[in-house]
Amino acid sequence: MAKRARLTQTDYEQLAEFRYQLRRFLTFSEAAAAAAGLTPQQHQALLAIKGFPGGNVSTGQLSERLGTKHHSTVGLIDRLAANGMVVRQTGEADRRQVFLILTPKAEKQLAALSLAHRDELEKMKPLLRKFLTYLDRG
Repeated sequence: MAKRARLTQTDYEQLAEFRYQLRRFLTFSEAAAAAAGLTPQQHQALLAIKGFPGGNVSTGQLSERLGTKHHSTVGLIDRLAANGMVVRQTGEADRRQVFLILTPKAEKQLAALSLAHRDELEKMKPLLRKFLTYLDRG
């Protein structure tokens, strides 16, 4: 299906509303992380480690998921490890590989944060559905 080449006022309104709702969600997320004693980046790292497909995530893979440079990711992991949130585990098949594992403390904190985020997304569902329906009509 061919897309319209020109934007209408409604297109701008829908895009602006979507951007606003994304910003509201990110603000919620940052506040929830801070209330849990984490920076937003630490929260994202814990979520990326826990949610990585296949379960074993390396520093390089985490760096890619976070969109950060390798050395910045190493510093983030160092801080998480110092706070008892992650441990590094050497690969069994290849001893050069190092994987990141969440500690029970991190698992508990992440579960609470993730429940709160899921609840917030549930509240946003009608708005998101409306926007996606609008795009389908496009």
